[in-house]
Amino acid sequence: MKKIICVILATLILPCFSICATTDSAVSSVVINADTGEVLYSKNENSRLAMASTTKIMTALLLIENTDLNKNYRVEKEAVTVEGTSMGLKAGDIVSGYDLLYGMMLSSGNDAANMAAIAVAGSIKDFVKLMNKRAKELGLLDTSFATPSGLDSDTHYTTATDLARLTMYAIKNPDFAAACREKYKTLNFGVPATDHTLKNHNKLLFLYDDIIGVKTGFTKKAGRCLVSSAKRGDKTVIAVTLKDKNDWADHRALLDLGFSLIDSGKREITPPDLELKTSDGKSVKISLPGYKYYEKNKLNVSYKTASLPFIHLPLEKGEYVGYIEYYVDLKKIKRQNVYTKEKVGYAFTNFNKYITIVKIILSQPGK
Repeated sequence: MKKIICVILATLILPCFSICATTDSAVSSVVINADTGEVLYSKNENSRLAMASTTKIMTALLLIENTDLNKNYRVEKEAVTVEGTSMGLKAGDIVSGYDLLYGMMLSSGNDAANMAAIAVAGSIKDFVKLMNKRAKELGLLDTSFATPSGLDSDTHYTTATDLARLTMYAIKNPDFAAACREKYKTLNFGVPATDHTLKNHNKLLFLYDDIIGVKTGFTKKAGRCLVSSAKRGDKTVIAVTLKDKNDWADHRALLDLGFSLIDSGKREITPPDLELKTSDGKSVKISLPGYKYYEKNKLNVSYKTASLPFIHLPLEKGEYVGYIEYYVDLKKIKRQNVYTKEKVGYAFTNFNKYITIVKIILSQPGK
């Protein structure tokens, strides 16, 4: 006969903390420490969504990495036969790599993105392959590119997390950083070459003192998308919102929140063990992981753990044995299942090491 472990339902109440008030109207959002990659705040950050012209962060990066920006190109008809925003290119124009870079990052030119793709890879189709290859190299596992400009496609999507990671990498490139922070840029291109003054679509450059970029985006499917980065002293944060009807206000609040959380430092909570009792009266303790959190990023937080009424030994690897629920101000925000990490036989003296719990994220209400 199999041994049976009877379970005690354990409810653990954590201390209360206060959160910096912020606004966030986005379907998906994230704020990270750009120096470490650490997530400071997030909401639905791993949801796959359309990204619109924030796509051009990757297009611009590949242009910088794979060409001499001083080189000139003759604009092909394929590049300018595209809907949406434009930097004003015409077929036959002579344009430099620098012109294309600033045309993408300031005017969000779809013509500039297409021409950049042709300049780098010879064709838009081959450039898209390069985009997806580079995404994998950078660990952007929830991103798929179908166009260099960001026009809607069922196979064109990303997540707020992936966009933040991409931006974290891109802003370290001096050419990219210079382009995404420029408010105005006068370029000289065409046949004959004439001056064209471009204004950056990113209003945060005019609204937020510490801003250093990065990129706007909008399509009917994607809604309003925005990636921003700001620097105060030696601290840099990146904020991403996808499908956000109030992005300018949201980003100012999210960037402020990011800086406040970096400044606040960290504390750590080590929850009490979850105790299970066996049929012979003995008890087994299952250790719950400690959690490091930003001190200001808290509301009234609690969680409870529970397991199945009866757990029969032996257990195979990956068997469901219980769950943890998280609450903010008594409202359930997330439930995470608990599974066996390895096969568990009849001997259970070290049972706790075979239980793994998905990472607890209490600092992110609304996930």
